[in-house]
Amino acid sequence: MPGQTYAMGDAHGDGVRADGEQPVHDVRIPAFRIDATSVTVAGFRSFIEATGFRTDAERYGWSAVFHLALTDPDHVAGRMHGTPWWLGVEGADWAHPGGPSDTAVDDHPVVHVSWNDAQAYCSWAGRRLPSEAEWEAAARGGLASRRYPWGDELPEDGHAVNIWQGDFPVRNTGADGWITTAPVRSFQPNGYGLWQAVGNVWEWCADWFSPVYYAQSPVDDPRGPSTGSAKVIRGGSYLCHDSYCNRYRNAARSSNTPDSSTGNTGFRTVAA
Repeated sequence: MPGQTYAMGDAHGDGVRADGEQPVHDVRIPAFRIDATSVTVAGFRSFIEATGFRTDAERYGWSAVFHLALTDPDHVAGRMHGTPWWLGVEGADWAHPGGPSDTAVDDHPVVHVSWNDAQAYCSWAGRRLPSEAEWEAAARGGLASRRYPWGDELPEDGHAVNIWQGDFPVRNTGADGWITTAPVRSFQPNGYGLWQAVGNVWEWCADWFSPVYYAQSPVDDPRGPSTGSAKVIRGGSYLCHDSYCNRYRNAARSSNTPDSSTGNTGFRTVAA
């Protein structure tokens, strides 16, 4: 990615106030190198085989699976409070995304990885997680203040991004070709060569999350608050839909605790 100054944040008023996507503010970042895709199942397996690392999901014995992705109904430990379409599934992890009988596909993004797991991978690979400002610059692909990596509008044919199509959370038509994750090199890359910066899977960033940080952010290479309870995730996922989670946008942001893992969260890395 070239060094640049760009307008970070939601210029269209699309975001939820609690997410803190505004005010739009200039940030200046130096050049950096970022993965063209989310880290794949195959790439993460190489890390596991080399180190013997056990992910948070494996240590806890369960992870969060979307109800339509469930493969093992007899392994459901419970439903998530407030979001009953999320199930706590015993044996769900990076290698078994739908449950213990499911097998992850090598060219899909690895999921069920916590921020802690992503950090461990980065340490092994000699990489790091992107700052939130780096992530957004890369996702924008050189297009200033656009909603999406390709422009402001979703193509009518639905074939630009892997998101939910249908009635959330009960029926996904799969009009984009996928019900859950898609291979990392699906659709088209943006102007910087990044594949699926939005949709498919949420991606961890290095920063702590704060909904008021943008009002305090420095211009030069911001790295987020010094402390917090949750880490930033970016890009939305295959579960995003206008009726519930309109976060498959360049400016959209959310968060989760560093030890949390779900079937729609992965990561990409940058050069250390």
